Amino acid sequence: MGVLRKSLCAMALSLFAASAGNAATLLEPTLHVKPQGLEVGSGRVALTLDACGGKTDTRILSALVDNRIPATIFVTGIWLKRNAEAVEIMRAHPDLFELENHGGRHIPAVDTPQKIYGIRSAGSPDAVQAEVESGAAALAGAGGPAPKWFRGATAEYSPSAIAMIRRLGFKIAGFSVNGDGGSLLGAKETARRIAAAKDGDVIIAHINQPTHAAGEGVVQGLLALKQKGMTFVRLDDAEGIGNDGTTD
Repeated sequence: MGVLRKSLCAMALSLFAASAGNAATLLEPTLHVKPQGLEVGSGRVALTLDACGGKTDTRILSALVDNRIPATIFVTGIWLKRNAEAVEIMRAHPDLFELENHGGRHIPAVDTPQKIYGIRSAGSPDAVQAEVESGAAALAGAGGPAPKWFRGATAEYSPSAIAMIRRLGFKIAGFSVNGDGGSLLGAKETARRIAAAKDGDVIIAHINQPTHAAGEGVVQGLLALKQKGMTFVRLDDAEGIGNDGTTD
């Protein structure tokens, strides 16, 4: 019995170590655009907004259109189906909006079974590929240019998934400023984070949570950057440089 108990304990420890090892391999890549190298307080930043599911935060969308602020919008197939009116507005302003691939069903691009921020991962290489390709297909079905960038749900990846996504022809969009903490931050903190962006930063925030206070902060932070003299660029219009093999 003692030998059996020891064997079972060793097996449990081995499984725990393997699970911890898998979790430890996850990467959250960064991304910067080539800075302009101008004086402090100016330069250029890239605004990226995730549209994971749900509805559209018209506070943000209206502010972008009214203030002529370009943005790269990462959309899922789920969001595209539910937000035809917002998509139409974005398509009507091709100089402002670049729509990119956020996956078909908003599933983390991790090819081992685990949960990231409570969301179950794709869990296998085939499932990661299906998530990426279904997202691209959804965008193609909505009209407009084929996507060139991919950002997975939670923005965390297994290294092998990064390699696969690159082989599929997509650059992977990390970020350098987490603007709204997954849309869970308050307006004041969100505005502070975004307004503090520097030359070359890539901002991530969300445009699919119209009831969250963070949306108000996104608008405030962007207008503060604009007032400082920052230029906004889309990822397709800038030389994005990411780590962990995400763009090279």
